[in-house]
Amino acid sequence: MLQNPATKYRPFAPVRLTGRTWPDAVISKPPVWCSVDLRDGNQALIEPMDIERKIRMFEQLVKIGFKEIEVGFPSASQIEFDFMRKLIEENRIPDDVTVQVLTQAREHLVRRTFEALEGVPRAIVHLYNATAPVMRRVVLNMSEDEIVELATTNAQMFSDIAATYPQTKWTFQYSPEMYSDTELEFSKRVIDAVTAVWKPTPQNKCIINLPTTVEHSTPNIFADMVEWTHRHIERRDSVVLSVHPHNDRGTGTATAELALMAGADRLEGCLFGNGERTGNLDVVNVALNMYIQGVNPGLDFSDIDGIRATVEHCNQLPVHPRHPYVGDLVYTSFSGSHQDAIKKAFAAYRDGEIWDMPYLPIDPKDLGRSYEAVIRVNSQSGKGGIAYLLESEYGLQLPRRLQIEFSQVVQREMDASGKELTAADLWSLFQREYGLGDFRTPQYRLQEDDGVVTLSAAMDWEGQRLELEGEGTGPIDAFVQALSNAVGRSVRVLNYSEHAVGEGANAQAIAYVEVRVDDSEVVHGVGKDANIVSASIRAILSGLRRAPQGQPVAA
Repeated sequence: MLQNPATKYRPFAPVRLTGRTWPDAVISKPPVWCSVDLRDGNQALIEPMDIERKIRMFEQLVKIGFKEIEVGFPSASQIEFDFMRKLIEENRIPDDVTVQVLTQAREHLVRRTFEALEGVPRAIVHLYNATAPVMRRVVLNMSEDEIVELATTNAQMFSDIAATYPQTKWTFQYSPEMYSDTELEFSKRVIDAVTAVWKPTPQNKCIINLPTTVEHSTPNIFADMVEWTHRHIERRDSVVLSVHPHNDRGTGTATAELALMAGADRLEGCLFGNGERTGNLDVVNVALNMYIQGVNPGLDFSDIDGIRATVEHCNQLPVHPRHPYVGDLVYTSFSGSHQDAIKKAFAAYRDGEIWDMPYLPIDPKDLGRSYEAVIRVNSQSGKGGIAYLLESEYGLQLPRRLQIEFSQVVQREMDASGKELTAADLWSLFQREYGLGDFRTPQYRLQEDDGVVTLSAAMDWEGQRLELEGEGTGPIDAFVQALSNAVGRSVRVLNYSEHAVGEGANAQAIAYVEVRVDDSEVVHGVGKDANIVSASIRAILSGLRRAPQGQPVAA
């Protein structure tokens, strides 16, 4: 890289716009959306879509709710032409959808484009020609006057040819290609010349599309360009002002949003931002950005994973796991502090309330996602995330100190394996650590007399058959006394809690105890059984087995 890149690259000049209004604007309604997946997105694929993929993509776009869909470049290839004819001849275009096609400003391409559209009820025909200085000087070798002549000649041809197909409702669209690199005064000159030919009215508008063909400037500069154009072009009340952002600087979404604030009426883009180089505008991103600000975007992404599956099939390109709103990991927290905040916020949230969830700007359920992957456990995770997974997937409501203890068990496992642990992995580790299923409930009898509970039991423990006798204020107290006497160790229950897991005939009781054995450190035990007393006994045995070996109690 150059030590002084200014010797090779020039900074983009700011627009001298006074009284700009866009910084204070608020996006309060959706734009007119136009999907260009089947044209601009398709031409950027390593292997362009075949007819089957094109049909599947078109049907998906209709289902999402796009009312304007650019379906192709009919003059570019036979498959593009045939696809347009298939849509028309098989009546695949819904009554509320307008298809759009693109053509360069060349007579034989324009005529071929209109041939492809014969019989279509409604269509947008999109004309473009390059206007930027580098294109005029290096590629086209044309003067400004010649560029204007090229645009207006073909605009007139549009009008003339369209008149020979009176059964179709035509909308004309013009793009000064590389608008983002063209002098504003010259862009205005070309746009005004084209609209002077088309003579749009407020009742029959044309579309003027402003592309960031290559994104060079920061989004605020493009917003200034759009506001300048919005203010200065002629026949503005008869123009739908559209933008077509690309993402070369990684700011396509910001460019689109600021352009809407600056006066644009319409956005062109692709699902998840497919397109040339670094891609086109991601319309899903912009639409859902509106949604989480309380604005209905008019597009339905309630099955976002199904939409992604279609896009990946048709484009034969994967969607990145960190892609906004749709990636596999975008609703997932591994960080312990994040997990703890999410767990507490979910516990406090009630349906119908305003969504105010830390680290989750949108409710995954609105997009058809479950909460299953919101919290996942790796070496960066903490007790909150572990507890959340065990509760959400297996119904366990771990006491706080048990969460702390088990998180240390998980951390040791993570340090050893270095891998992510799923909810199933955590459940397996929990069962193994606390011996769920390892113990047979002792055979016991309970008697109560004047508030004193007497327990008699028999059980196998560490290869020995033990006969237990004890009494206390309740079954647990009596069992602890009997167990201490039988094994020759001091067992004390410091804390106890229980709850049910499951419902009806399948309900089980799960008991958690904190125990201190002899003078060892406090440990937890967990037991599970259909009977709450039996679950509690199992929990105490779990704690005893986990306790460090201490000194026997004196006889």
